Amino acid sequence: MNPIHWSEAPHYLWAGDCEGWRLCDTPELSVIHERMPAGRSETAHRHGQARQVFRCLSGQLRIATRDTIHTLSEGQSLEIPPGTWHRAHCETETTFLVISAPSTRGDREDAAGMTR
Repeated sequence: MNPIHWSEAPHYLWAGDCEGWRLCDTPELSVIHERMPAGRSETAHRHGQARQVFRCLSGQLRIATRDTIHTLSEGQSLEIPPGTWHRAHCETETTFLVISAPSTRGDREDAAGMTR
């Protein structure tokens, strides 16, 4: 166990210009520091096993579900239960944490019909 700064964690790109830093990456728990440029969205999807918590660090993060759109400001968080269709979107550059238990690796189904 050693402290790590998020910028030194294993890094990856998704959707071309969105970034993630893996702060914890085990089968039981995943913690990712993410950055989304303004106007970006992820693909709508759900996880069969993983429960997720999104915590907004800066900017404003919108998380759409089939029923509503949740808008998170700095310091706010939202829990997404397993099986819930969701999609993150931001209008301004946004940084946030995604905490998943268990890990979402291999536990993702994309939603062709969800457009919110």
